[in-house]
Amino acid sequence: MPTSPADRPTPEALRQLLRGVIDPELGSDIVELGMVRGAEIDDDGAVTVTIALTTSGCPLRAQIQRDVRTRVGSAPGVTSVALEWDEMTQAEKSSAMAKARFNVSQREEETSIGPTTQVVLVASGKGGVGKSSVTANLAAALADRGLKVGVLDADVWGFSIPRMLGVSGRLSGVTEGERKRIVPLERQVGDGLLRIVSMGFLVEDEESALMWRGLMLNRGVQHFLQDVVWGDDLDYLLVDMPPGTGDVQMGVAKMVPRAQVVVVTTPAVAAQKVAIRAVSMARKSYLRVAGVIENMTAFHCEHGGTYALFGSGGGETLAHDAGIPLLGQVPIEAAVSAGGDAGEPVVLGDGPAADAFRAIAERTVTEAVPPPMMAGCSARMLDAAMAAFDDLDAAADA
Repeated sequence: MPTSPADRPTPEALRQLLRGVIDPELGSDIVELGMVRGAEIDDDGAVTVTIALTTSGCPLRAQIQRDVRTRVGSAPGVTSVALEWDEMTQAEKSSAMAKARFNVSQREEETSIGPTTQVVLVASGKGGVGKSSVTANLAAALADRGLKVGVLDADVWGFSIPRMLGVSGRLSGVTEGERKRIVPLERQVGDGLLRIVSMGFLVEDEESALMWRGLMLNRGVQHFLQDVVWGDDLDYLLVDMPPGTGDVQMGVAKMVPRAQVVVVTTPAVAAQKVAIRAVSMARKSYLRVAGVIENMTAFHCEHGGTYALFGSGGGETLAHDAGIPLLGQVPIEAAVSAGGDAGEPVVLGDGPAADAFRAIAERTVTEAVPPPMMAGCSARMLDAAMAAFDDLDAAADA
């Protein structure tokens, strides 16, 4: 259907969306690297993006194409996305490599998240929808698949991730050069690994109240993004966001423009109407909304009855209205709460809720937020360039 000009993103808004597309090998966004030749939208909402690759046979072309389509295609008013390909000149390649090399040298001043790590912000419009429970179980499910998963508890006031994942202790630090870094606590899950950071690892006990204003909250989360040794081998970083659309949400969106958002709601209409605000804020911050998870869908009685205790249809309505996929529906089950209290996520056991979380994890890695496809990449341009510069420096010193 044709769209009105007010509904369509401007060319500049399209370029902002494309800043969330990271070249997995060079570790910088494709706009900064000069790879975006153009981004236009016609009266029917059809977008054409022209991308210049460092080489026409770039093995990461499919990854870049997929990321462009998912980010631009999820914007309101966009009906289709077409890509046209070009190749950089030698001067453009040199400029891109210079920018990539500079960004590598400065990366610790931005975030300590590896360039191939998929960052997923688990958000909600309001509290009480089970966002932290969803974060903990999704993280455990991904780790149980053999992945390395970071969990950042950005809900500074209402931290609960340490208890839900069964991890306790104090954060430690290491010194790298002149910089002090934070080492996350870890938990092995199957063949995978969880790396966890929370304000709960810094207070004396979990009943301590943190009476921080917005600026301090934002600064605390900034430290977790900049100064934690997450590791370049991290596959996913799940961020348990505080509810609402405040300072922390805006700060994280600015620091991690490549992040993608998963919104948690309940079936209740009231929760769904508030959750749409989280979708709106993400899009205004040029973040892609990857999908919706409906929590507390219904209670299934052991006698076969089903009871929609909190209403029905909220997740499906939100997904439909926002034009995003419904990733899954998690039923009400006592084991979910019991597992969170005991530090053993329900997804590591059996039952309807465990099955639902595993299905959501499956859809996350295969459809919603798949990991970058680095296998088969032979160019390794950045590593080669860095090695060449190091050789030149060594020769000069000699």
